[in-house]
Amino acid sequence: MIYRIIQIALILAFSWMIVKPVVDLNTMQEIILPIQAITKSTPVKPKKPEKPLHSVKLPDFAHIANIQEKKRQFFDFLSPAIRKENQKLLSQRQQLLVLQKKTVAELTDQELTWLTTLAKKYHLKNQLSANEKIEQLLVCVDEVPEALVLVQAANESAWGTSRFARIGLNFFGIWCYQPKCGMIPNGRSGNDKHQVAAFKSVAQAVGNYFYNINTHKAYTVFREIRRQLRAENHPLKAEILASGLLAYSERGEHYVVEITKMIEQNQAYFTPSEVVVSED
Repeated sequence: MIYRIIQIALILAFSWMIVKPVVDLNTMQEIILPIQAITKSTPVKPKKPEKPLHSVKLPDFAHIANIQEKKRQFFDFLSPAIRKENQKLLSQRQQLLVLQKKTVAELTDQELTWLTTLAKKYHLKNQLSANEKIEQLLVCVDEVPEALVLVQAANESAWGTSRFARIGLNFFGIWCYQPKCGMIPNGRSGNDKHQVAAFKSVAQAVGNYFYNINTHKAYTVFREIRRQLRAENHPLKAEILASGLLAYSERGEHYVVEITKMIEQNQAYFTPSEVVVSED
């Protein structure tokens, strides 16, 4: 008898589901209307735009629809600072090469002071002789191909549209660790202390990138490749030197491949710089 009752109950329930929807529309309205009322009564406050930490007028790269035009404007914006930094490094390098041809006794007080100051900037040991300082500085004080710098900037800053590029002129993803030295990344864990460095000018940002490449132990391989190219009077090709940047990104080899492809794909925008100047 009990099974017969259960069977009848199931048949009636099934029939009711066919005749009437599972959720009654009137009931649904009773649920929706209070939610709508709550939503309307508590509007979400718009997030305040983050103010730039600099006074540089940046092109609005995000709103340049034409890809070729965006690339051209991005490269044109950064190129002057990159060229100026390379010229400064090459001038210092030329002076080092002049000093290298002299004996220690022939070096003037002014030249020795200049050499000591430069050695201190590049964190060389004080006990090194003048010749040793010159030799080690020649590994560090050298240019970075403009094409390589430009594509790294494009890659790291999403063609100048990233928050860090817009707010802090950080086109290279450079970190800092001093209090209030930059911008706190979104999603940074509570245990992390790093910030993304902020700069006051494009020249400062570019100069920091060059100094990082020319001094940080992570780029020792990069500097060694460059030294060998110089020693053999080969041009400093961007795609060759890119192989020394495995440590620049946690993506390692994939990052190097990506940078190399970007160099190849954007050749039309770069100024040729394959002239080799002998340093003999």
